[in-house]
Amino acid sequence: MRRPPGAMPLGDKQVQFRVWAPGLEAVSARIVSPEERTVPLERDAQGYHQGRAEGVEAGALYYYSLDGKIERPDPASRYQPEGVHGPSQVVDTSHEWTDHCWFGLPLSEYLIYEIHTGAFTPEGTFEAVIPHLDELKEMGITALELMPVGQFPGERNWGYDVAYPFAVQNSYGGPAAIKRLVDACHARGMAAILDVVYNHLGPEGNYLKDFAPYFTDRYRTPWGQAINFDGPHSDEVRRFFIENAVHWFTEYHFDALRLDAVHAILDHSPYPFLHQLADEIRELGKRLNRRIHLIPESAANDARLIRCPELGGYGCDAQWNDDFHHCIHTLLTGERTGYYRDYGRMSDLVKAYEEGFVYSGEYSPHHQRQHGTSSRNIPAERLVVFAQNHDQVGNRRNGERLSTVVPFESLKVAAGLVLLSPFIPLIFMGEEYAETAPFPYFISHSDPDLVAAVRKGRQQEFAAFVWQEEPPDPQDEQTFLSAKLDHHLTEQGHHQVMRRYYRELIDLRKRIPALSTLSKEKMRVSQFRKTLFIRRWQDESEAVILANFADAEQQVELSLPEGLWRKLIYSTDKQWEGPRGTIPATIEIQGPAKLVLDAMSFSVLLRDQEGKP
Repeated sequence: MRRPPGAMPLGDKQVQFRVWAPGLEAVSARIVSPEERTVPLERDAQGYHQGRAEGVEAGALYYYSLDGKIERPDPASRYQPEGVHGPSQVVDTSHEWTDHCWFGLPLSEYLIYEIHTGAFTPEGTFEAVIPHLDELKEMGITALELMPVGQFPGERNWGYDVAYPFAVQNSYGGPAAIKRLVDACHARGMAAILDVVYNHLGPEGNYLKDFAPYFTDRYRTPWGQAINFDGPHSDEVRRFFIENAVHWFTEYHFDALRLDAVHAILDHSPYPFLHQLADEIRELGKRLNRRIHLIPESAANDARLIRCPELGGYGCDAQWNDDFHHCIHTLLTGERTGYYRDYGRMSDLVKAYEEGFVYSGEYSPHHQRQHGTSSRNIPAERLVVFAQNHDQVGNRRNGERLSTVVPFESLKVAAGLVLLSPFIPLIFMGEEYAETAPFPYFISHSDPDLVAAVRKGRQQEFAAFVWQEEPPDPQDEQTFLSAKLDHHLTEQGHHQVMRRYYRELIDLRKRIPALSTLSKEKMRVSQFRKTLFIRRWQDESEAVILANFADAEQQVELSLPEGLWRKLIYSTDKQWEGPRGTIPATIEIQGPAKLVLDAMSFSVLLRDQEGKP
């Protein structure tokens, strides 16, 4: 039987309080509103302090009193209406869900759209996202991914400075509003994904150390103290974060969790936390009769994360693949500083398509050591790829999107390579219409020393990229406001064209069997100079993808099965505001055929099936 931490309403004006504090003798819940009173809690053998309060109901504000010396908000608070330093609030967990017939989606159907709730709309709330769901569905999006929404300090933050992992950010609208958003996604047949942070907690408002040994000095992360996943008392630390994952799947009906930077989850135990988490969530999915998924992000190229337990893996469901992005980005931009120094060859992109990870044990000049493991045997539907995401945009000096870094024609090549890959594609908000607003890093801390430390850290982080200018001040509200999307751009010029182009690519991905089958085995990849050739097939359906990265037109020779081949899309055609469009509508193949490709172009040909569309 689960006994989750926090304040749980039981009905009839009763609330059960439960908090882990093994080093404390006396813990009580001090109710501060609507009527002040103190509720002593009883300590059990595991160090949990718990008790039932009569005459208390949802809406009540409370702190925990620790040995009568200090008061702190609840580490498992469900809501912090007054911010990270204020009292916790008892939350009514009931909701009139309408998704009773929703059983989730298989990963092979995921087409992810990543958003930052605060920057996606002028209002910056969960409710304000809902009116945009229909246009996302019309475009072909099947999964909405929210950057972290756990309570962070202030009103603006990327979300990775979460201080209360169970609480829903107050400035976004709180618990009831996010449930309405998830329910609205399911009503449209869309999955809902939440980005969660289990590798560290933010520095401001993080009071967990006052309760229990949640942190360890054995390791350090780039962002502060590491979580204690393998030391003394780590069983209950693990339980806290596993309960957090269960909480998002059960109370909020999320379909998947994206696990941030799991390479910074430092754990040398025989049964690693990530393995235990995957095991328990797999069993939870069976009990819920729903498809639920764990999608870790790792900079380590570690295939163990998604390899099945029978083969020594942890059994997570899918993984972000940064290598795929780095290959495309370097070929389009020519950038070779920072981690981009490891990429830039056409052969890298060939391997990214064929296997997934480019670095699978080879020496990395950036890391100055061998890097990664092989993903050759990992199914394609277990790797998430992208041309942009919050990190790859926001961790640039000025948060520049690809739309302001490369020409329009290059954007179309990037889109085609991602959306017609055999992997799970991810689109970063606004990418589909070439949004020009930057996405810089932003915060709203209240501690001046902490703000100064963040500014210094950002400058040091950019040193490897040899960017001379100062990055935007992350504390300045204008930095945040500059990231707000301008949805009206979708009605104008090349922005409108780009959105139509994305819609057409997504339609081809879903409609053409050769492109909808996520399989490495039913694909062949090669290169000629700066042109990438990809042949994909499923049963009688066969397509060829041609991506020319050269800055001049290039003649290539096609060795394809004889017959009629039809042009499905060509990025330089006039309907996509291209300069020329040299590929004819149909090509008759009888032996080797020569084809002239426009500079920086993307095209798809489909083999005619005896007149079938």
